Amino acid sequence: MDKMIRHLAGQRLMLGFNGTRFNKDLETIIREYQAGGIILFKPNIVSPDQVATLCACAQAYAASCNLPPLFIAVDQEGGAVSRLPPPFTQFGGNPLIRTREQAEAFARITARELKQAGINMNLAPVMDVVPPGTDSIMKTRAFPGDAEAVADLGTTVIRTLQSSGIMAVAKHFPGIGRTVLDSHHHLPELDVGMADFQAVDLVPFEAAVRADAAGIMISHVLCPRLDPRWQASLSKAIARDLVRHTLGFDGLVLTDDLDMKAIDQDMDTCMARILASQIDLALICHQGPDIEKAVIALTRQLASDPEAQESGRVCLERMYGYKEKYLGWKKPDQW
Repeated sequence: MDKMIRHLAGQRLMLGFNGTRFNKDLETIIREYQAGGIILFKPNIVSPDQVATLCACAQAYAASCNLPPLFIAVDQEGGAVSRLPPPFTQFGGNPLIRTREQAEAFARITARELKQAGINMNLAPVMDVVPPGTDSIMKTRAFPGDAEAVADLGTTVIRTLQSSGIMAVAKHFPGIGRTVLDSHHHLPELDVGMADFQAVDLVPFEAAVRADAAGIMISHVLCPRLDPRWQASLSKAIARDLVRHTLGFDGLVLTDDLDMKAIDQDMDTCMARILASQIDLALICHQGPDIEKAVIALTRQLASDPEAQESGRVCLERMYGYKEKYLGWKKPDQW
């Protein structure tokens, strides 16, 4: 049981690291923490060959440890948020995409380059709706137009990425297009009711569910009329009830980066909320003490809570399913 608890805990984490080569930090993330995935940022990426070698080494090491392959994720939206430098193809970003043909071209080329680099998950597309005249935090990253236009362009990206073997993650649920504060530094708040969300913000995410998006990322926005206490990323009412029950989504649910300033709770509290909300993957994108604290908290809480263990097995099977579908992995019988 201790071995399984350790595995249940580690697989719930997607972790960042320092360096451009396979190193001791990655060995620890994979062997000791048994992380379900890793995430790459600009400091991890120098060239296509370098990142391909890095990813291949990480996957080979996971296999040598008798562990499932890793989700290897990146934020490659184009424009304002592009982690891959030239000679990777550079795009102007979602605000310049106005037709399905443009969305399809972006996703097709991006998927090919990600796959060649060994990256299997794109934390994109942005599905936030920016109302006209709003000084939105997402104005340089969102598709132009109303909710239906965003849904149409976003699902084109989702379907194209995934038909090319790259998992797509729609973000930032339940929608931060109307917010003006950056959750990297502040806790944004969106004080609107469910009818308002359903009319605007949820429309693209409902379309993403119909398009079979592999994942939905939950933002750190506070929506007091949906949950007066917890940010969306830590909220059962939003991350579990709204996503799973109301939208009927059975894919991967991820948090945004828990290192952001919008999260002011300690790691014990964060992990307890993530387990209670049945979130599949918690992102901790920067190397540091929070990673070890999260592993310890998850392991302790899972060991003491049979209900969390049971829901954790459901999450694990869901992740295994995507690793089988997209990563060519066959789950061993003993798992």
